Amino acid sequence: MSSCRTEYVSSSPLDTEDFGRRLASYLKPGTVIALSGGLGAGKTCLVKGIASALGSSENITSPTYTIINEYQCDICPLFHIDAYRLNGDEDFDSTGAGDCFSAGGITIIEWSERIPTSVPPGAIGIEIEISGPQSRIFRLRGLSL
Repeated sequence: MSSCRTEYVSSSPLDTEDFGRRLASYLKPGTVIALSGGLGAGKTCLVKGIASALGSSENITSPTYTIINEYQCDICPLFHIDAYRLNGDEDFDSTGAGDCFSAGGITIIEWSERIPTSVPPGAIGIEIEISGPQSRIFRLRGLSL
């Protein structure tokens, strides 16, 4: 993976899911994606698109209260982590969620900015900016599309 920055502009939730499907073609077991962005930025919508492209037929929901959702996909499991309710890296460590990084799946962390030292080196970073009522700007680090 390169250190290039790439931007993608989404004009709707469906566009965000389509972007997730496109992004999924670049992912392989062991990949970690660190998402950051405010409430309603489209983090879970992006994960829905990724999961769909990876072959999951499950209903993708935000793991805000469960912290981790695991979805079965065609090539490997997808671990969906939400750090919103965590109080930093120590809290993250106590959940055992870090075990997902070495479990042979693809891991996506929502609210990764809340656990900065827990995100492994080499993770793909995606910052999501709300640019309008339906539009979003996705800024990627660590992956060139």
